Amino acid sequence: MLTNSSRTAALLIETGWRLSGVFQQARNAGLRLGAFAIAFALLLSACAPGRDLPPLPEATPGPYHLGTGDVVRIITFGEEQLTGSFRVSDNGEIALPLLGPVRASGLTTNQLQDEISRELVKRNLFRNPSVSVEVTDYRPIYILGEVSKPGQYPYQNGMTVLSAVAIAGGFTYRAVTDYASIIREENGQPTEGKVYRQTLAEPGDVITIFERRF
Repeated sequence: MLTNSSRTAALLIETGWRLSGVFQQARNAGLRLGAFAIAFALLLSACAPGRDLPPLPEATPGPYHLGTGDVVRIITFGEEQLTGSFRVSDNGEIALPLLGPVRASGLTTNQLQDEISRELVKRNLFRNPSVSVEVTDYRPIYILGEVSKPGQYPYQNGMTVLSAVAIAGGFTYRAVTDYASIIREENGQPTEGKVYRQTLAEPGDVITIFERRF
């Protein structure tokens, strides 16, 4: 016959086995839950909008090229009619008194100076004109998607994606905040690419802030 102490010892051993089994099941369940959480996180990452966009090509170094919406100040020495501020129109031209439409889009300020000077000589208005051109207002940028106030905003020198978002009222709670996309015109062709918070913006950029799926 088993004594009381023997029964107690047997009961403790049996309880220990049962608890060991419970702990093992809990550990296995925890491992399964952990694996599921990792898989779910990877799935969310794979589904993130804009994630697979190629990087935006580096901006071509060199002088700034004018585009639609830029405002330039032209000074023509000795000719007040050809001195003033002029906006690059939607068809890429500026309308100058005496000369009419002059192509400006895609040119640097130096190239536009030369173009105006050639036209003045060609039309026998000046023999040796002195023309200077500078940009006074850059064409705007556009901020779309998950910002508080999407829309068109003036470009500022040194503007980054993050500072552009700040101007547009900041991210919404649904925004993807690590990266965005920019559509930028290069050599007359629009190109879209993935960019990051500290990427420098350029005049005319269209910045899109994506929405998180979950």
